[in-house]
Amino acid sequence: QVQLVESGGGSVQAGGSLRLSCVASEDTDNLWCMGWFRQAAGKEREGVVTIDKGGVTRSADSVKGRFTISKDNAKNTLYLQMNSLKPEDTAMYYCAARLWDCGSIKDTDFNLWGQGTQVTVSS
Repeated sequence: QVQLVESGGGSVQAGGSLRLSCVASEDTDNLWCMGWFRQAAGKEREGVVTIDKGGVTRSADSVKGRFTISKDNAKNTLYLQMNSLKPEDTAMYYCAARLWDCGSIKDTDFNLWGQGTQVTVSS
């Protein structure tokens, strides 16, 4: 079973930046779709941004222009660079992966999940 371990969460003021990392226990080049999801208190989990094997990314409208996903297959690591953070970005952020291609950013049907890392943005 592939393991995904996130890190990089924390507390930041609005307008600040954070970079999340997700290290996979196997070659990320074998994972057809990887992505970042988030779940705020009392809300459903939602897709933030995904990246497929070919490097095509899909982002939620709420983060376009602010969040960037990238993948380093040599390090088996997925990143999420988050800039211009807003209080509404506060949530638990999860790394996820699956062995079939990415779909819509609203698609949360992933079989591999990390344990999550908390991001808190204060105003």
